[in-house]
Amino acid sequence: MSCRWRYRWETGRRVPKEWLPFIEQVLHLDLSEDNGAQIADTVNSVMLLGGGDVDRRQFFAASAAVGLAALDLPHAEAVTRRANRPGPVGVGMGEVSAVRTMTTTLGDAASELGGGHARHLAVRYLTLDVRRWLDGRYTEKVGRELFAATSELVHLIGWMARDEGNQALSQQYNLHSFRLAAEAGENELAATALRGLADQAIDLGHLPTAVRLAEACEQRGRKLANPKALAYYRNTLARATAADGDRATTAKMLTSAQTAIEHAPARPGQSWASHYSHGRWAHESGMIHAKLGDLTAAEEHLHLALDIHGLDRKRTRAIVLADLGHVQLKRGNTAQALATWNDFLNCAEGVQSVRINDGLTNIAARLPSIHDVPAAHELSERIAARA
Repeated sequence: MSCRWRYRWETGRRVPKEWLPFIEQVLHLDLSEDNGAQIADTVNSVMLLGGGDVDRRQFFAASAAVGLAALDLPHAEAVTRRANRPGPVGVGMGEVSAVRTMTTTLGDAASELGGGHARHLAVRYLTLDVRRWLDGRYTEKVGRELFAATSELVHLIGWMARDEGNQALSQQYNLHSFRLAAEAGENELAATALRGLADQAIDLGHLPTAVRLAEACEQRGRKLANPKALAYYRNTLARATAADGDRATTAKMLTSAQTAIEHAPARPGQSWASHYSHGRWAHESGMIHAKLGDLTAAEEHLHLALDIHGLDRKRTRAIVLADLGHVQLKRGNTAQALATWNDFLNCAEGVQSVRINDGLTNIAARLPSIHDVPAAHELSERIAARA
């Protein structure tokens, strides 16, 4: 079943009757008319996604169409339909706080050690504990907070899946995160989910889709008074337009993102976008400058990220070191590049992330061209020993 077909089914536009027996057998589901009608509900849809994830029963493919599906109008009455109805358990702000605390805890571990750690723990928490609360009894006010908190958890799971290298699954989680946030009326969370889809579309090479999603993300961000969020979304648009060859828009967004981050407090806030640090801004800006061919500015920003603003997560610091080494090598500073890559290997120890694996592969691919330098041979041996 294609992603477009599945999307039409989830939103109630078409029912794939000829596929139902096969899908019921593979997913162990009852998709008769009474039960199948519930699939258009975002909560039911994300629980189907999570249940298949836990049991390793996924058959998705990453596509531009999945990302663009986020731009459809959300279900405005989604929370209202679930609020004030009978349920197995009463739900209040204590349960909402629990979801947010667990999301923070799991997110901290993933930021330090990579998305490969504890993702299925996060999925099980979603499909067991959070599902029970979403199906419970609550007021509309609590329901909107619960949808928002669930959106953050689902977004984290999507980030973890992408960091594991599962792009298709990550797309699906990001799409559901957007829907939950939009249904809750949480503009910043919705923009952040769009940002995740846009950033992923860039990596997948879906550049027109990436630009469209990044534009929608940045447009939502204009309504916010959070300077870190503004910098986050505008740098995303800058990255998309740089990949698409639009240098004028890229330069404009880079300048606007810098202005925003200069007015941002150093301490992180509560939201996902409020954790967009000065160090992350400097790293992303550096790589956008590298894409534009300005290697001097790129190296300055990467040093800024490492030396001035600091990066206290092993995974993030390792990724910046890998990128910095590539920029230094392109500038002809071979000895510096090799020293930086040695630091990268030290920092990446124990981290499970496709970004780290890609960094190792890309460094290994560069080393044969530095055949006359002993330090390059030593680095090759270190990388081979890690494999």
